[in-house]
Amino acid sequence: MAELGLNEHHQNEVINYMRFARFKRSLCLKTVDSCFQNLKDSRLVEETFTVDEVTDMLDGLQTVVHSEVESELINTTYTNVLVLRQIFSQAEKWYLKLQTDVSELENRELLEQVAEFEKSEFTSSNKKPSTELIRPKLAPLNEGGTELLNKTVASLQEENEKLKTRLKTIETQATAALDEKIKLEKLLKDLQMIQGDQKTNANQDIAELENKVAALKCQFEKTLSDSTANQKFLEEDLVTTKHDLLKVRDQLSTAEKELEKKFQQTAAYRNMKEILTRKNEQIKDLRRKLSKYEPDD
Repeated sequence: MAELGLNEHHQNEVINYMRFARFKRSLCLKTVDSCFQNLKDSRLVEETFTVDEVTDMLDGLQTVVHSEVESELINTTYTNVLVLRQIFSQAEKWYLKLQTDVSELENRELLEQVAEFEKSEFTSSNKKPSTELIRPKLAPLNEGGTELLNKTVASLQEENEKLKTRLKTIETQATAALDEKIKLEKLLKDLQMIQGDQKTNANQDIAELENKVAALKCQFEKTLSDSTANQKFLEEDLVTTKHDLLKVRDQLSTAEKELEKKFQQTAAYRNMKEILTRKNEQIKDLRRKLSKYEPDD
């Protein structure tokens, strides 16, 4: 680090600015000197002057010198503002916010440090050749910030495309699973209809048997009314018929149970039940995966 606490590049920039300020200062001093010289050449031509004449000459000289010094101070202020504008503009290219401490501008210790720095840099014995003192102008950093932003935007766009592709894949899988579920539900309804038809047929058989029993009962009543002599025989026949009815009902119940058992033991029923079980598990797994990508409310 150099005497001003800056790196070599920034110190060279300070030296360039001090060289410019020294040049403007020398011009101002020359202008003030020329004001006095003009007064000597134009007004001091007599041997003696009255008080009024001296006062008039001094007032005129004061007005001219005041105007020149004021103009130079205003120009110096504007020049400093332009220097700050260049520094702040370069900082804003990188989204930096710089701050200045105006109270430090009147710090006597720091001012003396700058004076010593100027003295060491611009004395005739330490003065560097002019070719070494000329520094290239610092170019604004326009491309760096833009390139960084472009890379960031490109990275975010790439990540967004990946998320879109992943979401599209999951949606496709979910749609396929939903279609498969609809097909399985339709197949299940068909099986239920088939089972219902089989139960209907069993009910029809029961109805036919009941009709036969009713016909036998009618026939028995008719026979009983025709011949009371055969009452005992008919009563026995009725008991036998009742036993036969109970036996038929028992056989019908047994046949219905065997039919239900055989249907459940068929390969088609077992395969369909296994397929429905697997598909339900797949649908539950896909729902769990989808819940991971759904945003929280």
